[in-house]
Amino acid sequence: MPNDATGTAKVLIVDDEPQIRRFLKASLTAHGYQVVEAEDANSAIKAATVEKPDLTVLDLGLPDMDGMEVIERVREWSSMPIIVLSVRSDESDKVGALDRGANDYITKPFGMAELMARMRAALRHIGPEASDDPVLETERVSIDLAKRLVTVEGSPVKLSRKEYDLLRALAQHPGKVITHQQLLRDIWGEAYVEETQYLRVYIGQLRQKLEADPSRPRLIITEPAVGYRLQISV
Repeated sequence: MPNDATGTAKVLIVDDEPQIRRFLKASLTAHGYQVVEAEDANSAIKAATVEKPDLTVLDLGLPDMDGMEVIERVREWSSMPIIVLSVRSDESDKVGALDRGANDYITKPFGMAELMARMRAALRHIGPEASDDPVLETERVSIDLAKRLVTVEGSPVKLSRKEYDLLRALAQHPGKVITHQQLLRDIWGEAYVEETQYLRVYIGQLRQKLEADPSRPRLIITEPAVGYRLQISV
């Protein structure tokens, strides 16, 4: 497993369009990544088992099985990062993929620079960083989940219980998008899964306390119509 999130990682590309696979393989290989290809769901599941890739880039529209099912099947035994790369842009598709265990979701057409940045972020947060009660650190902010301690530039920050619970939910899955519904269900309960205004208020309060510039957040990132993710590599 690569620890530096560089091109030493092995990436599984799952897409039924040969031209997309060729483009991704050429681009990733040029940056030093090892690439394994699969053109359908069954080949993808087999490659994930045999090749043991560090990360998968997955299209949802596969000829033999929907990509959503591939995510579910892989998640039965693997925590390998999965980035969905799909033409489907509906909110329900994004939420469905993330709820099933995808780490990120990018719609086609896409920029290669953005995809590789998302890959690097996903690869940074596997391995040692995935331990229980980790300490997550950025240039300004430290989150110690074991001690329930949050500091900004070395000074403790006082958070309300809900603010801390929300930050902890994001910090437990750094770099991964957590959906509105999942956050509301986990923190407020099943009866509040549609009350997205709660999240807007508390995310705003967290940004005021943690971000250098709350109007341009670099720590708590909004994924429009889907959810939020904690970007610790800032």
